[in-house]
Amino acid sequence: MTAIKAFSKRRRLCAVLLTGTVLGGYAVPAVAQDQPAQEAPAAPSPVPVETPAPPVQQPWSGTVLSLNVAGNQRLEPETVISYMKLRVGEPYTKEQLDEALRDLYATELFADVQILGGDTGNLIIQVRENPVINRIVLEGNKRIKDDKINPEIRLAPRQIFTRTKARADVARIIELYRRQGRFAASVEPKIVQLDQNRVDVVFEISEGPKSKIRQINIIGNEEFSDGELRGEMVTKRTGLLSFLGSGNIYDPDRLAFDQQKLRQFYLTEGYADFRVVSAVAELTPDRRDFIITYVVEEGDRYKFADVKVESAIRDFRSEDLNRLLPMKSGDWYNAKQIEDTVTLLNESAGLFGYAFADVQPNFDRDKENKTMSVTFQVAETPRVYVERIDINGNTSTRDKVIRREFRLAEGDPFNSVRVKRSRDRIQSLGFFQDNLEIEQTQGSAADRVILAVDVEEKATGELQLSAGFSSLERFLINLSIAQRNFMGKGQTLRAGVNYSSYSKSIELGFTDPYVFDRNIAVGADIYRRDYNSFNYINGDERNTTYQQVTTGGQIRMGVPLTEYLSLQGRYSLNLEEVSLNRNTFFSDPEGDGIFTCDPLLAGRYLCDALGERLNSSIGYSLAFSTLNNSLRPTAGERLTLSQDFAGLGGDVHYLRTRINGAKYWGLGGGFVFSASAEAGYIHSFDDSTGPGVDPVRLIDRFFLGEPQMRGFDIRGVGPRIQRIPYNDDGTLVTDRKNITDDALGGRAYYLGRIELEIPLSAGIREFGLRPSAFIDVGAVFGVKNPVLQDLKPGDPGLFRPALNSDGLRLCTTGGETPVNTPIPAGASCPAGQSILTQAITGPFKEVFLGDTPKPRVSIGFGINWNSPFGPFRIDIAKALIKAEGDDTKLLTFNVGTAF
Repeated sequence: MTAIKAFSKRRRLCAVLLTGTVLGGYAVPAVAQDQPAQEAPAAPSPVPVETPAPPVQQPWSGTVLSLNVAGNQRLEPETVISYMKLRVGEPYTKEQLDEALRDLYATELFADVQILGGDTGNLIIQVRENPVINRIVLEGNKRIKDDKINPEIRLAPRQIFTRTKARADVARIIELYRRQGRFAASVEPKIVQLDQNRVDVVFEISEGPKSKIRQINIIGNEEFSDGELRGEMVTKRTGLLSFLGSGNIYDPDRLAFDQQKLRQFYLTEGYADFRVVSAVAELTPDRRDFIITYVVEEGDRYKFADVKVESAIRDFRSEDLNRLLPMKSGDWYNAKQIEDTVTLLNESAGLFGYAFADVQPNFDRDKENKTMSVTFQVAETPRVYVERIDINGNTSTRDKVIRREFRLAEGDPFNSVRVKRSRDRIQSLGFFQDNLEIEQTQGSAADRVILAVDVEEKATGELQLSAGFSSLERFLINLSIAQRNFMGKGQTLRAGVNYSSYSKSIELGFTDPYVFDRNIAVGADIYRRDYNSFNYINGDERNTTYQQVTTGGQIRMGVPLTEYLSLQGRYSLNLEEVSLNRNTFFSDPEGDGIFTCDPLLAGRYLCDALGERLNSSIGYSLAFSTLNNSLRPTAGERLTLSQDFAGLGGDVHYLRTRINGAKYWGLGGGFVFSASAEAGYIHSFDDSTGPGVDPVRLIDRFFLGEPQMRGFDIRGVGPRIQRIPYNDDGTLVTDRKNITDDALGGRAYYLGRIELEIPLSAGIREFGLRPSAFIDVGAVFGVKNPVLQDLKPGDPGLFRPALNSDGLRLCTTGGETPVNTPIPAGASCPAGQSILTQAITGPFKEVFLGDTPKPRVSIGFGINWNSPFGPFRIDIAKALIKAEGDDTKLLTFNVGTAF
């Protein structure tokens, strides 16, 4: 219900008669570079005019005999008279009466004022007071809520209402909508008259749509097309994909920025005289769209002539610096190269300890030959030393946690490379805001510099309780608590419990990166992990095969060898047990009451993997890293070599070697390109336990597929055994849904990936979306050829002794009405009876596939989303190259668990 509807019919009629309407004007912003831009015409808006006072009938002069006030309700007569200069007994003129009227109107307390009795000297001040505001009501605002508009409104309850203030508030509300790109918004103020000269003020708002960019016109460009120039702008025309960003919304600040973008583009192409003559934004008559027109002058195109460096610094020789210059004589002039060269020379001077090197490019333009000579003047400056390192903004993180990441100490010679490295190391801690910078300011002397870092701490504690569903784990639940900056010391403490349909784990870990304030990292973990492997039956129905339970722990220690090279050692002790469901995969093949794993039911490879073994291993990792951020790198490279030797006691003996590397390039504009590769090989020192049995255990081999290699199902790449059933006519089944597939893994693998992270608009980035496109290449291979089974229909190998409900073998008389007699284990059948047998599985043939180093290739795109209910990752990938037997998968997703 609006304010107007809340009154009686009589009062409503009165309100309509007294309603005032005020419309705000529509000013159209425009920006020009060298001369004033033509503003778009604004539609005229009706503005209420103050009711003029009637003519005062008075003589040209006289004496005030009396002063009286009439019509006042709230104000005392003395208060009204105090606002004027007229006083009883003093003379007055026509001009003084006019001035008294102006003074009273200036108070904004009165809607109407008249001075009567000017011809007699007995003056009567007839006033009509402005009403008092009872309340402010907003109607029609949906896009901008009341709490955003009310602070902009100057009118308030219990204040005096004036039309001037109402017009000002209308302008403020309209400006608020313009900031959101809604130039078609209109506001109509209305008043509802109440008793005792009170009013309700109602702002009726018509928000209208966002004013978009209908057309961008460019006049004066000859060398580059309109499309090329529009591609350099942030502002975009409205199109089919405009909903993905906000570039098609009119913004006067963006219009000014686009002029600078045009200038930068032309200056990098050699047009040193380019300028934007004007930039005009015209609002269409319906106020829904803008048409932007740029008028440009390209000018002549220049080439570089002589380019050189003149250095006044003694050990900063010009001859050596000239070889660093990226531009050569004859190249097209490029202003961006000039800026980059100044930065390069400053950074190079910083390597020698000159923090405040003064590098100035001097230009010599030859308009006749269209050439530009550039001389970079490096002024003499003293070598600089670090006077002090200031750290500000850290409330929970201790100073020493930040200071130990600095590659310079107080008193050291300044070095720009070490400053940059210090910034990268502090950023990689993950405790502070992105894009952290170390500022350099002049110290107490010319040869002193103060390094200051202002940090903004992020939350480093994580308490997560989430449930979700993934294509890999199906239903899952995660309960974890972690603190990456425990007690502000940079230590990591974590504990977690994970449960899903196919894996369960509980873990506890602690890491101290600086033990006893020395550059030595020490950590320890204890855990129990249960994993249920599975295959597919009937197409997409998962069938659990074996269960792997690992209970153990690990201790580790790491030390830096150089600034970019580190070494980590570790020792692990694990008790590993592989088991199968006895009711599903065990039988009594000899009929002696001893149940064992039956290859007919489980497959030979699973039966060979059963057992409990102790794994005692020692290993190391040698890592080289120049990444600018270890958490989300955009530049740098990483290379790691790892080896683990199992055999320091225990039951298994092998050497596992892995190597992986990655390189990142920031391409500008938010694009990040990365290339990564990894490979591994495991060599067993144990002998094979039988024909077709690989000496490397199943659980120690490498596997590939989801999630490492997208486009393929979990363990969908590499060696596998397919069990293909026979039809009744002796032919093999061809429907893949009826074929059982078991991955064997391999002793060797490789995996490569190239990926491009694609930036989004600022509005979409706020939702935590990070899309990327990728290509994955990989293979796993090198397992020993297994012994395969081929049991055709009627083959006696398919039959096993039949058992009753108590697990006892049955003897039978045979015939049409057989008599079955249970016998205890080890006993023989009575005379005339024989062991009753039954087929425990249908006829089948095993085929060994996929053991080849041939590369598998997939291509696709994915999106990371830090959603309110947990991390979310979705990938759509197509397998371009695959081997026979590989399992492919187009869509994979993960919700509610880390990835």
